[in-house]
Formats: sequence, C-alpha cells, structure tokens
Amino acid sequence: MSTDHTDHPRQPDQAATTSPARPGWPEIVVGLLAMVAATAVLPFLGSLGLDAVTYGLILTAWSGIVGLTGFAAAALIRIRSWGAFGVRRTTWRWMGIGVAAGVVAVLLKGLVNYVVINLIGFDADPQGSYYDAAGGGVLPLILTFAFLAVLTPIGEEFLFRGVITNALLRYGPVIGVLSSSVVFAVFHGINLAMTTAFVVGVIAAEVMRRSGSIWPAVVVHAVNNLGLPLFVLITGTAGPV
Repeated sequence: MSTDHTDHPRQPDQAATTSPARPGWPEIVVGLLAMVAATAVLPFLGSLGLDAVTYGLILTAWSGIVGLTGFAAAALIRIRSWGAFGVRRTTWRWMGIGVAAGVVAVLLKGLVNYVVINLIGFDADPQGSYYDAAGGGVLPLILTFAFLAVLTPIGEEFLFRGVITNALLRYGPVIGVLSSSVVFAVFHGINLAMTTAFVVGVIAAEVMRRSGSIWPAVVVHAVNNLGLPLFVLITGTAGPV
C-alpha cells in the first residue's frame, strides 16, 4: 500500500509485455463461463444433507470462490500483467474514499430497495442461508465476516470490475460502468440482491475507474457486505425481524 498522494497509481510498464493493455471479450467470456461452471457445483452440495449452518457457510464463501475462479481463468488466457486488471497499488486516500463510497452504497441501496419493495412488492431475499451461517455461533459468525467482507469482495471485484468493467471501459465510462454493473446484477439472480448488486456495482466500478486500482472497489464492496453479519452480531438473531 502506498502512502503517497498520487491519485492515479503507476500504470503497468507497456514495454515490458506484448499482451493487450486491458482485458477484452475473450476475458469476459472465459471468466463468466468459468464462474458458471464453478457455480454448477452448488446443487450437488445442496444434496449432501448438510446442516443449515455448514451449508450457509459454504454458500457465503462460494461467491468469492467462483469470482476468483472466473478471474483466474480470464487472467491466464493471454494477459500476463495483473495491472491490466486494475490489480495495482493505490493510495490511502483512495482507500478512504472507498470506505466513504461504501457507506453511500449502503444508504443508496436501502433507498432503492425500499422503493422497489413498496412500488412493485418485489421482496424475494436470497440471503436466508447467510443469516443461518452468521447465527450459528461465534466461529460461524467470524467466518461469515471473513467470507462476506474479505473473500467475496475480492473474488467478485477481481472478476466483475477487474475483468468486465476494465474490458467494457474501451467503449467509454458510461457504457463500461453501467453495462458491467448490469452483468453483475443479473448474476445475482431475480431477487432483491439484483438491485443491491447494481447500485454497489455502479459505485465500485466508478471508484475503480477513477482510482485506477481494484482495491478501493474491494473496500466499497466490503463495507456493503458488512451489514448482514453486523446485524446478526448486534441483534443476536439469525435473520431479519
């Protein structure tokens, strides 16, 4: 982590590699296909008769795992510089901006979800298993914090912002930010997580675009994801009241 005050971190040395300067459609397609393939394991896990806490922990970790799987597949096909995916050093100032943007994302998604629920009655919540995991005791709660606030933000941001947003930014900032956020939302399914994912995706993508680094976007995502385990920790319940 750099402590200087440069807003835009050092760009990768273009002379050091002949690979593309940014990911493109091959990385998008391969990354998403790898993610879908990894996700296909979930029905098998659900058939094992695991208890609710164990299965909830697996689901909580899985979004990070499949995100990293997709990123790894995309990164291995032709680009050898992680800097091309935004995986480069940033400044403490931008990390602080990421925290503030994460708080904005939490407030904005709450407002958007309130409107969606009250206008069209769309309130399907896919996070019941996450609450089961967080409410299973001290160790499951700690693991839920780790999975939701560290593993999932890194995995999903590396794929959806590092690969997809960076690839689509070649068409301009509006198309790059909005279209990648739509893809991010769709992959969360037809439920309230879709609207949340779109809001968080837009903010995270814009923070990454402006900072030149994936890490402030990871912080945005992490701040947003802290809400669920914090709710369980504060209320002592295994789900919303």
